[in-house]
Amino acid sequence: MTDRPVRDALAALVGAMRSAAPDTAVDSLDPTFIDATAPLLEFLYARYFRVTLRGAERISATGAALLVANHSGGVPYDGALLVHGIRRNHPQHRRVRPLVADFAFAASWMRNVVARFGGVRATPANAERLLGAGELVAVFPEGLKGVGKSYHDRYRLRHLGRGGFVRLARRAGVPVIPVAIVGAEEIHPVIGTITTLAKPLGLPYIPITPTFPWLGPLGLLPVPTKWTIEIGEPMTMPAPGDDTQGSTLEIAERVRDRLDRMIGNLLVARRSILFG
Repeated sequence: MTDRPVRDALAALVGAMRSAAPDTAVDSLDPTFIDATAPLLEFLYARYFRVTLRGAERISATGAALLVANHSGGVPYDGALLVHGIRRNHPQHRRVRPLVADFAFAASWMRNVVARFGGVRATPANAERLLGAGELVAVFPEGLKGVGKSYHDRYRLRHLGRGGFVRLARRAGVPVIPVAIVGAEEIHPVIGTITTLAKPLGLPYIPITPTFPWLGPLGLLPVPTKWTIEIGEPMTMPAPGDDTQGSTLEIAERVRDRLDRMIGNLLVARRSILFG
């Protein structure tokens, strides 16, 4: 890959940020935009973070599923690279629709990028509509607390909400597929957050790291860690009303335990943060 495609992709990204979409444009997936920005994501995926993706074949060739992943990194590169990695490596190059927190649609400069990339506002109605259409939907139940967790708490799974993703999967009749992401927790070692300066930018917070804000914009560069993304075995959810296999919270805890074990195994196998 030459530098020219990456520069063109970056220009497409900046152009989308400048041409802000109206707040109603929360589901405006644009295949042309995805193709235009793919070289930038490929650079981050293959050359900067050198991602290894395992288990893509565990995602079926067709049909809906709910991907449940850990969240981290101060800046959520993990969602974008999960979407890119599955599109890149799955035998059928399947598309993933990430559920995104409200703040991403409140900021005009961010809204157009998220919507055109395929992200949708994280509501049960949006998720059920996508699953009903046979889409792969990605959710990060740790939410903003996961992205903003301190470096000291890296790879310690936050509580996965109140089991909303389990209720969603049960209603839609789709499997839950756990996804473990290792490497993203160290790209921006968060030692604190700033909220007052973040609000004018439409952000929930600005992370404080060993390099930011002390080095200015240069401090926003992520550490080039080596990532591994592992797709786990699909977990079949019981039908609504079938409590013989446990309550919603009990099932959510089983998903959390599976994800926690996957992360732990990847960490044990990893020899170096920078080289895997």
